[in-house]
Amino acid sequence: CPSYMATRNEQDTTRARANMLREMLTHSTKPNRFDHQEIMEVMDLCLSCKGCKSECPSNIDMTKLKAEFLQHYYDANGVPFRAKLVGAFNSTMALASKFPGLFNFFSSNPFTSMVGKKVLGFTLKRPLPQVDKLSLRSWYQKQWLPSNQQKVTDKGKVLLFCDEFSNYQETSIGRSTVQLLARLGYEVVIPDHLESGRTYLSKGLVRKAKDLAIENVKILSPLVDENTPIIGIEPSAILTLRDEYIDLVPNVLSNEAQTLADHTLLIDEFISQEIDRGHITSDIFTVEQKSIRLHGHCHQKALSSMSHTQKMLSLPKNFQVQLIPSGCCGMAGSFGYEKEHYEVSMQIGELVLFPYIRNTSQDVVIAAPGTSCRHQIKDGTGRTAMHPVEILFKALT
Repeated sequence: CPSYMATRNEQDTTRARANMLREMLTHSTKPNRFDHQEIMEVMDLCLSCKGCKSECPSNIDMTKLKAEFLQHYYDANGVPFRAKLVGAFNSTMALASKFPGLFNFFSSNPFTSMVGKKVLGFTLKRPLPQVDKLSLRSWYQKQWLPSNQQKVTDKGKVLLFCDEFSNYQETSIGRSTVQLLARLGYEVVIPDHLESGRTYLSKGLVRKAKDLAIENVKILSPLVDENTPIIGIEPSAILTLRDEYIDLVPNVLSNEAQTLADHTLLIDEFISQEIDRGHITSDIFTVEQKSIRLHGHCHQKALSSMSHTQKMLSLPKNFQVQLIPSGCCGMAGSFGYEKEHYEVSMQIGELVLFPYIRNTSQDVVIAAPGTSCRHQIKDGTGRTAMHPVEILFKALT
């Protein structure tokens, strides 16, 4: 558990959280057995990183347990304003994208951003997110499709999940993904789906996430098969389709949810798989030498493997890729933005990740697939980390 590694406090272990839940659910006399401040306190520093799912001997998924607890706790005590706002990230960014210049001015202006951070309970030490001028979905519909409708592809079709982070905050990575896949010979289709629900789950708003899961399963499950997977850029978002959706949907949709999960892939997994099949080779990539250090996303490490990203980045013949031996970066979505969690967030980064990057030569490329990870690396070291897709796209000849 990254918070325990930083604090060395027994209360911050997975064991303590599981024991507290067991105690209260077994012995509480309240109608709502989750309604205990003691559980809230022991859950406070859980980053929902899913490290325990793969590393705990009991494979406890504290991320799911925390989300379930928070939903019941909010039922008894109300939903905090900050939780509502973070959960509704997609809706907020959709509104901001209509007035990107105005939103970015207020979020970057020293006075207005300070006021906003104080109202939200965010630390003053981090910049607020910016929104891109043109969303990924808008770019795809207005610029990509009109100029590529007649293009012939020889390797079939892939569906790209337009997650809430790539759609509004980092559209350049989304554009690079579409262009890379097209250059590799695939037809890229962005279906008309809803947001992933990851932000709602991160704040314990499980019922909101459930509604999104149900709709997305209905929309996407008929579209996917073994020849047409749905692939995603942001690990925490796309892996929600493969992990939480199966638990969130009612039994009547369980088969459809499993079908969707079975054909959901990270972009790294898809390219790695196609390399193994001989469908993608190094022929169209640069032969220049490049050294890359890769920091892995927690959800990807827990639910997939960083080996796929390493294989993808090693496609250019002279690219040398090494995995940074780090755990969680400490950002964990909104966790690192929250005033009361900022110091622990930075302590976690200082365990391995920050010192490693500071001691890495400036001519070495830092790669990280997660949006939050890249923000944390920038704030903690001053270095800019690139998404693996960006690196591979720029390596095309």
